[in-house]
Amino acid sequence: MTRILVPIDGSEQSDAALEYALDEFQSDDITVINIIDPIEAGYTAQATVPGYSEEWYEQSEEEAQALFEDARDAADEYGVTLDTVTEVGRPSRTIVDYAEENDYDHIVMGSHGRSGVTRVLLGSVAESVVRRSNVPVTIVR
Repeated sequence: MTRILVPIDGSEQSDAALEYALDEFQSDDITVINIIDPIEAGYTAQATVPGYSEEWYEQSEEEAQALFEDARDAADEYGVTLDTVTEVGRPSRTIVDYAEENDYDHIVMGSHGRSGVTRVLLGSVAESVVRRSNVPVTIVR
């Protein structure tokens, strides 16, 4: 059985990647991962308010759970049971490290996800994962 890791962030591209993985790897072990990037908390004016980081993290966790519910709903249409995981860190590094540390065989991800300031400052997550990963990476548009 092949172990597939699918990073999701709520973007159309990550949704397309999940659909692709569900369609192509139905009989395999699929895990969706959502990365909570603490750098994003620093880009708001509220970041300096005491207690904001805890509030921001809790909100990010809730958003991840909502993404996982949507992913499970999509997987139900294929008769697939998904594993889910939330990690904290820089997205590209965390995706690659998680895949290696947990013996995943393949990463399926969207061509790009979030946009705006985060994407400009962090560069292309997909490109970085492709360059750094020791396992095959499929990029879905």
